[in-house]
Amino acid sequence: MACNADRVMELNDGELAELRDVRGATLRVTRGTLWITQHRDVRDVVLRAGDVWTVERDGLTLVEAQEPAAFWVVGARARRVAREVRVPTPAARLAAWFAWLPGLEDVRPGRQSVPYF
Repeated sequence: MACNADRVMELNDGELAELRDVRGATLRVTRGTLWITQHRDVRDVVLRAGDVWTVERDGLTLVEAQEPAAFWVVGARARRVAREVRVPTPAARLAAWFAWLPGLEDVRPGRQSVPYF
């Protein structure tokens, strides 16, 4: 199958890729498992090898490997993808999670109480 892939990314377990403003780009997972979340979206997406998913909105899209993984970023918007891979600390993960929740932009872990779930 021919594929208009502009970018192949490989992540180790726990590594995080930041994709910015790539709405319409398609992610094709060839190896491993990915956890994906988009800016201002409370839904999470989990993809496994063989899965395909299209980024639904502009803004920041986070892709985290749950195990060593590889995926293609397909489409015209894939050219915007810069290799931004980092291994976040637990505090950074928690802060990023709070930043994704609508209406909680001012909540910072350790500075205000967190409601019981």
